Amino acid sequence: MHATLDADGRTVRLDGNARQRFYDSRGYGRPTGGNGLELAPVEAAHLLQRGDLDSVDFEGRPLDFRAFLATTGVVLEFVVYKDLRDRGFYLSPAGRADETERASDVDFVVYPRGSGPWDDEVAHRVRVVGERESLSPRALGDVVLAVVDEDGDLTYFETTHDAPGGTLDTDPPRELEGTLLADRVLVWEPPETLYEGHFYGQRLYGRNADAGPLQLSLLEAASLVRQDALAVTDASGEPMADDSAVVARGREVEGDRFDRRLRTYTALRDEGGVPKSGFKFGADFRVYETFSTVSDLSHSDSLVRVLDPDHTVLPRELSLDVRLAGGVRKRMVFALTDANGGVDWLSVARLTP
Repeated sequence: MHATLDADGRTVRLDGNARQRFYDSRGYGRPTGGNGLELAPVEAAHLLQRGDLDSVDFEGRPLDFRAFLATTGVVLEFVVYKDLRDRGFYLSPAGRADETERASDVDFVVYPRGSGPWDDEVAHRVRVVGERESLSPRALGDVVLAVVDEDGDLTYFETTHDAPGGTLDTDPPRELEGTLLADRVLVWEPPETLYEGHFYGQRLYGRNADAGPLQLSLLEAASLVRQDALAVTDASGEPMADDSAVVARGREVEGDRFDRRLRTYTALRDEGGVPKSGFKFGADFRVYETFSTVSDLSHSDSLVRVLDPDHTVLPRELSLDVRLAGGVRKRMVFALTDANGGVDWLSVARLTP
């Protein structure tokens, strides 16, 4: 069977009974009419490695598997392609399977076991990266990230746009009064439901106290002020008309990151979640999605890190965050938040295909 790599190095063309032998029975390539077939370089590399092709001609010389990889540079893609084939999946290069896929975001379309490119169903869309490649979180979501580390081992991460939700659907108590001190607001005489029923603040007298003042974070205080539930005074007792003093204090202690975290905090509360500090887990928030009262508090469900939408990450950073979240049985969520815009959610979890 004659196989030829085009001059641009992007397409391998096969003649003879290629369609019947490789596409109809095993899902390789794309038919070109008659018995002809077009293969992506990674597909041809797999067939060369298997011994189904002896060589591929390129500019008048035959390339074996080793020379073909050197010429096309599809080493990382080959590692992922072979692994998924070995797991029993048929898969196609994304541009071949769906011309609407952007090559920069998706490398392979993977079909459910028992299905192939002749079917319409898709199990996964896969993007291939090396462990040192910087990633834009905005390019993830609804894609499986296949990371090839320096040893050639593979880790798969499922990324989606799922946002944390929640069950808390009641408004906080109103007519609250607090004092802005340092980097928090103290509510001296809080109603019981502010803490017990909505989990705002922490007891000033310690974790074993069942009454007394509450210390609110600046995020909690700003959120309550914006809901017209809390009036804040300064240390001298001078009233503050709105949340500007609280927000200004927040910007003093953490810069414009405070605005992004406040927007994320507000979005989480609006969805019925209960966000609290995620400091112990190296995150911005831990989120209780199923909440009734503090007395009946279960473990939090998600960890949230707030990122600038233009932030880039290394796969190693994703792996650390996801490993930590998985170790404490939580979902890892990233909030891509512009201080003046909305929140784009990115949920990331380990995946075994």
